[in-house]
Amino acid sequence: MKKSIAIDMDGVLADVEAHFISWYERDYGEKFSKQDLKGKSEENAFPKKGMVKKFASTEIFFRTVPVMDGAVEAVKKLQENYEIYIVSAAMEFPQSLVEKRAWLEEHFPFIHWKNIVFCGDKSIIDTDIMLDDHLKNLDYFKGETIMFSAFHNVNFNNHKRAENWQKVLEILK
Repeated sequence: MKKSIAIDMDGVLADVEAHFISWYERDYGEKFSKQDLKGKSEENAFPKKGMVKKFASTEIFFRTVPVMDGAVEAVKKLQENYEIYIVSAAMEFPQSLVEKRAWLEEHFPFIHWKNIVFCGDKSIIDTDIMLDDHLKNLDYFKGETIMFSAFHNVNFNNHKRAENWQKVLEILK
């Protein structure tokens, strides 16, 4: 029997950092880089307060997020040895449900719909391993955790860290 992995979407499969930066530059005309965000919380990442929630609540935001470099190939490779579940705490932004499903169908068509979990609280997830960028999901997980690096978690070392998808594959060899 294969071990199971819960893989987060936003910040792990989907490059929401790049997407927020792109939309911010488009709407506010200010240049930003991922380096500018390092160590900040999502609420305080940008000078315009509330824009992260505003963008995340905007129709098409989640449908148009770029795929994280190396994610598709890595997840295909992981499927050889693990049961993969895509898990997203999507309920905060209800319009995202349809968009996230369509995004997964486009970029990860090899993930069966039965292996996609949209929830409000990831504490219900009971896989062997969780790969996520948020401490609020990893800290209470009962199994093995891997923290995917993101601007908001650079100052924490509570979990095994993966800087990118290549590192995830190395950890899970």
